[in-house]
Amino acid sequence: MALFQVEGWNLKEERVAIGGITKKKSKREKKRDKKLAQAAQAEEQDQIDDEVEDEDEDEEDDDEEVKPAKTTEKIEAKPKSNEETKKIKKRKHEDVEQPKTEKITKAPVVQVAAPVSAPLPVQKLSPLQQKMMAKLSGSRFRWINEQLYTISSESALELIKNQPVLFDEYHQGFRSQVESWPENPVDVFVDQIKLRGGNKQVNAPGGLPGLPNKKIVIADMGCGEAQLSLDVSNFVKQYNASQQEKNNNNNQKKKFQKGGNNRRFPTGGPRSLDIEVHSFDLKKHNDRITVADIKNVPLPDNSCTVVIFCLALMGTNFLDFVKEAYRLLAPRGELWIAEIKSRFTESGEKTKKQEDIGKEFVEALKLNGFFHKNTDNSNKMFTRFEFFKPAQDIINERKAKLERRQKFVEQESEKEELETKRQTNPEGKWLLKPCIYKRR
Repeated sequence: MALFQVEGWNLKEERVAIGGITKKKSKREKKRDKKLAQAAQAEEQDQIDDEVEDEDEDEEDDDEEVKPAKTTEKIEAKPKSNEETKKIKKRKHEDVEQPKTEKITKAPVVQVAAPVSAPLPVQKLSPLQQKMMAKLSGSRFRWINEQLYTISSESALELIKNQPVLFDEYHQGFRSQVESWPENPVDVFVDQIKLRGGNKQVNAPGGLPGLPNKKIVIADMGCGEAQLSLDVSNFVKQYNASQQEKNNNNNQKKKFQKGGNNRRFPTGGPRSLDIEVHSFDLKKHNDRITVADIKNVPLPDNSCTVVIFCLALMGTNFLDFVKEAYRLLAPRGELWIAEIKSRFTESGEKTKKQEDIGKEFVEALKLNGFFHKNTDNSNKMFTRFEFFKPAQDIINERKAKLERRQKFVEQESEKEELETKRQTNPEGKWLLKPCIYKRR
């Protein structure tokens, strides 16, 4: 028997036969085997997590592709060095943690989906950009304003029909101009309607002119956004509601008063107001407006009791607007006009007095049949005029008076001269100067 040879033990074989003496492992080998076992366990856990994650994703979205399960080929791979094993272990732990993090972050997105049509946030303009935009808007407003003052009403209507956005741009700039004014003429006219309509009877001295049935019909020519119509409508509703309440209280008082059945409770103004406002301009900005050239509006003769031009005598043919107002007004109906003071020829003459501003304009309207009631120059920026259409008996009386003074022929010749001058040189160039802002 050879040296060191024992029965059942073959030194040439790598493995010891069952029943033989097992070889003790070193610490390095035990540590290596432990790491391999941990790596194998991590692989198995990774595979289980992947399968669970795939099942969850399949339930949430059937269209999502299923990730292939990882194989365990690495378990059978040859053992690697300690550094490589540490790297593998670290990488496996990162792979195991990453799907869980993604799952947590993606869950809210699936539950609350953002709408496709959500508008993008509007970027705020810097102060410099806002200043530049204001300059552009201002220059645009000045250009449109100049066009409306230097062309006829027919051309203005055609311009706005072809480019409706010009109307909106103009009134946007106009609103910014009004903010710097000490007083808005529209508000003055509304206050006048409230004062005269609420404190005096219709057709009475100091009251508003009305039709025979006491109805007040107002035509707002060149109304813009029809603010006057809105304000007057609100006033009428409030007035009638308060009068109804007052009448009810008066009826209750009569029941408790002895012998007071015939007693009256005067209120100053009418028991109820009936005011209708027709608003005309070049574009239908809202339902209160009727589109029309204000030299020819769709209303019958003698159908209005008040006609208003609030900064609306803009065309070169504005005397045609005045003639249309005369046609619309019933006898004793009133014409109210507010215009920028600098438009009148007398405003540029230093020798002229304040009360003389607008005299030439007043004389021109007299030649068109109106009687002058009042001129108000108290405002620094605007001048207001009041005219009325005389009844036929007043016209006959005035005609007879002029014939006695032999001035009737002179007046007729002045009318002819005015019309002849208009044919050669439109009144928008000399009777009222166009309101054109300085170029910057």
